[in-house]
Amino acid sequence: MTRNTKINRRTCLKGLGVSLGLPILEAMGWADTKSYKPPVRLGFMYMPHGVIMKQFWPADSASFLTAPTPALEALAPVLDQCLMIKGISGVPIAPFNGAPHALELSTWLTAMLPAADKRAEIHIGISADQIAANHFGAFTALPSLELATMPQTHKENQEGLNEGYYSHCSYRSATQALPAEVNPRNVLYRLFQKQEQGGQNKPETAAVNPLDQSLLDIVLGGARELRRTLPSSDQQKLDEYLDSVRSVERRIAAIEFRQKQAALEKAGLSPSKHSASDSAPIEIKIPEGDKRSEYMQVMCDLNVLAIQTDTTRVSTYIGSTPNGISYPELGFNDQHHSQTHHNNDPVMVNKVAKITAFNVAQFAYMVKKMHSLKEADGTLLDNCIIMWGSGLEDGNTHTRQNLPFIIAGKGGGAIKTGRFLTDVKGNQGDLLTTILACAGIPIDRPIGIATKQINEIKA
Repeated sequence: MTRNTKINRRTCLKGLGVSLGLPILEAMGWADTKSYKPPVRLGFMYMPHGVIMKQFWPADSASFLTAPTPALEALAPVLDQCLMIKGISGVPIAPFNGAPHALELSTWLTAMLPAADKRAEIHIGISADQIAANHFGAFTALPSLELATMPQTHKENQEGLNEGYYSHCSYRSATQALPAEVNPRNVLYRLFQKQEQGGQNKPETAAVNPLDQSLLDIVLGGARELRRTLPSSDQQKLDEYLDSVRSVERRIAAIEFRQKQAALEKAGLSPSKHSASDSAPIEIKIPEGDKRSEYMQVMCDLNVLAIQTDTTRVSTYIGSTPNGISYPELGFNDQHHSQTHHNNDPVMVNKVAKITAFNVAQFAYMVKKMHSLKEADGTLLDNCIIMWGSGLEDGNTHTRQNLPFIIAGKGGGAIKTGRFLTDVKGNQGDLLTTILACAGIPIDRPIGIATKQINEIKA
């Protein structure tokens, strides 16, 4: 097999029009109303530079729900819907020891280092969100949604690494970083594009080529066993090839889905009736001021709307990147990065703690909203896994032995929330692998440095 058989992405997406979405409804024709179970959706929200650990981690598992730390106070009403995990280590960054900020975000969802012999170009693994997008993307208008607070234009040259590593967390392939949108109006337009005047977006019907399905079954069926026998260099080549093969899988699934929709419409079974038990889509109000909290909250609202309407089942939001951000509404203009090098100065430590609490509060805003929206027999949050975290443990020393993570949502019943796990043994690749498994995504390779799943987080 050779890699010159890659499927063109434009071909994969041809005919997949974008139209106004509705929440996942029991009345939708493709859902069995008697055994209806909403799909699991994934979200990832990032903050750089680590945390003040004494003000972030709960004292013990018993006090997690009853005595939130200062950093978690905004989450207090929904801590029973959250899971905190202490003991997850990051990717060891040698031989890039002088590039902690280039690697804190780029390794967060890839759980692996860039290629040391290709530093000047993007060359890292596919990220966990894009593995999920490959699985879920055929059934939604957008395979994934990438948002950010700041433009991805930071220029620095730590260890000779490509500038893109500083501000990107999503990688469609080893060599392709996905840009994130920073303008809320652009995001809203992307989610719900207006139709051409006088035109209609009708689902395209096309026959599934049996040869495509047969080829897919043959290739994917033997890939897992084959991978175990290959050296690491060949494993990477096989992984890249399989990523292209999966585009065939997505195209087949998309065609089949559209065929089912067309058949239901022809039979007079409209998939657009609203269920009285589900909350209506939330309204989006674009802020007119320059307060960071209002800006971040509207981006969180856009995330919620995209997930609620099943426009996408995978989203990422880079709350800020490791460069140039300040928080004047907290009463000071010092940049986040400069304050993290506090050397235990109490004034600077207090500022970092306030910045952490501010970012957790924006995450809490999104989680609370999702928990307030009804879906099927529960809430929207019940059917989601939303991860908040940072790529550093402590910005003062750049340590990565105990990364901060908060997970909200039960993932359709796969995750047991309301707990603080105090001594988990695992790395961030293990955590990402487990999250994807809880979302029902088959994993045929480790995510980065993963070696196992962390079963303690499962229900």
